[in-house]
This record gives sequence, structure tokens and C-alpha cells, in this order.
Amino acid sequence: MEYTIVPMTAEHLDQVEALERTIFSRGAWSRKQLEEICSAGCAAALAAVTPDGTVVGYASAQAVLDEGNINNVAVCPQSRRQGVGSALLEALRLFAAERQLSFLTLEVRASNMGARALYARHGYQEVGRRKNYYEFPREDAILMTLEFTT
Repeated sequence: MEYTIVPMTAEHLDQVEALERTIFSRGAWSRKQLEEICSAGCAAALAAVTPDGTVVGYASAQAVLDEGNINNVAVCPQSRRQGVGSALLEALRLFAAERQLSFLTLEVRASNMGARALYARHGYQEVGRRKNYYEFPREDAILMTLEFTT
């Protein structure tokens, strides 16, 4: 599959919002939240877009001082296992490197073994657990962190 990682813009938001609702039916980010992350100067909002303009994935992260937090990484179900998630994670790593962040961290559902394996392949280590972090269904979050050496 051919796609390009680009900065997420207003033209992507309808598709990103729909994908957000499909993947994260409960707790999905609102349109306003997506717009805010696109315009935040301390954030990276990225879309994986096919040549015909279809958004097949997206990711965002925020930097606070020297710390980075990945808000979300999502790939449409039909486009999984085709490198989209890896490309988005690499783009977020570059965002962190440009800002000289000490680490990137994220939360992932304990049951999401596919995502946990993807993050581990990219060097993220499990560093903790947030009990009952997610709802519908209630589930723990695994904290994963990628540390950068200076």
C-alpha cells in the first residue's frame, strides 16, 4: 500500500474523526480536540494519507519541557500490518529528536497485544500500569516509554 506521512490539517479532520469513532468508540477524541492538537505549537499531529487522499492512520504527541506524550496512534483496520503504524511511530520519534526530548511515553490497553508488540519492536519498554484506566470495557493501561540517550 502506498501512503505518505504528512502533517494533519483541517482537510484530514473529517476522516480522522470518523476513524477515531470507529477505532475508539468510547473515549474518542472530539472534533474540537483534534483541531486543537493540529494547531498546538508543542505538538505533532500526523496523518498517513494514500495518493487518493484517504487517511489510513494518524498519530499525535505533545511535548512539555523535555518530555513527550503520545496521545494516540490509530490505523484503520484494513490497513494494519502494512507498515503504517511503524511509519507513524518513526515520525513521532523524529518529532521527539527535533525537540531533544528525553523520552516518549504512552498508554495502551493491557489486552491490545498487537499494539504492545508494535511499540516493543520500536524500543518502547513497559514501565508501569494504570489500574482500571480504560472504560467500556474497564481495563488497565500499560505504560510504555521510549527513552533517548543524550
